[in-house]
Amino acid sequence: MLTERQRMILNAIVDDYIRSAEPVGSRSISKRGDVGFSPATIRNEMADLEELGFLEQPHTSAGRVPSTKGYRYYVDHLVKLGEVNVNELGLMKSFVADKLNQMEQVIQQTAMILSNLTNYTSILLGPELFHTSLKHFGLVPLNAESAVAIIVTNTGHVENRTISIPPNLDMDDMQKVVNILNTKLVGVPLIRLKAKLHSEVGQELERHIDHYEELLSVLESALQNDEEQRVFMSGTTNMLTQPEFKDVDKVKTILDLLDETPTIMKMFSSLPSGIGVRIGTENDHKAISDCSLITATYSINGEALGTIGILGPTRMDYGKVISLLNLISKDMGTLLGRWYK
Repeated sequence: MLTERQRMILNAIVDDYIRSAEPVGSRSISKRGDVGFSPATIRNEMADLEELGFLEQPHTSAGRVPSTKGYRYYVDHLVKLGEVNVNELGLMKSFVADKLNQMEQVIQQTAMILSNLTNYTSILLGPELFHTSLKHFGLVPLNAESAVAIIVTNTGHVENRTISIPPNLDMDDMQKVVNILNTKLVGVPLIRLKAKLHSEVGQELERHIDHYEELLSVLESALQNDEEQRVFMSGTTNMLTQPEFKDVDKVKTILDLLDETPTIMKMFSSLPSGIGVRIGTENDHKAISDCSLITATYSINGEALGTIGILGPTRMDYGKVISLLNLISKDMGTLLGRWYK
């Protein structure tokens, strides 16, 4: 546990380092009006914080910089969420509201605005299911216990999935099921298939198929959407403007990683829902071990649809970025929910 004085000094060091990108010394901290300790006292506390692993001392400087552990403590216990500029937020909201029928453009523009507001790199994962709908559903029996479910979307994507056939479901019943699904679900966006299956389709199956509950579970599995999410990115060259990344080779490894869409998607798939913060070496990939990644999911009715991420140096303005992502993710979820009612 840190003392209140240590917490105050660590908070001041992180704040100053975020602003200046220069190692922070005891004299500069003592001049802050919110600290009120002598340089000697601050120097002693800084030495203790370094011994505890919260600070590091670059070889070329007498000042200290936060370590990954220091940033983590700051984010978990000290960060004050920043105020989001009302005009900037209004720009984002108005654009999303006006262009909601053009989902891909919304996501691309949101990525661009976020990178401009933060001066970091923005990464948005937007699911294809917004403009992808079911075109045809088919069932081809393999034997008495299994069949192949054929799902065709309006984009021409065809997927085959082997499913188990519930006992006592004969060929006539299977044809009834296919007819019901094609009547009720063709043209329905993939995002709404599950809800439709448990409402209108479920009611029809109950009228026509005995023991329909088990069949409903099988169909839900067959229609489970796993459309590949698309990655939208903006501000990748913002890395070049950060003092930490003057080393061309270091920047190149980051830019190479950002070009690997499957790697980005895998990296995002392990992130928590809501707001997530990964600092420095907490990231899975060595290429971004000197970076922090802050993410937020946007959802409709509790179902996560996509993820917004901001990638920048560990010397990131955590308060501003967390506040911004929290607001934007909620707004996107609310607006998308209205659209898909």
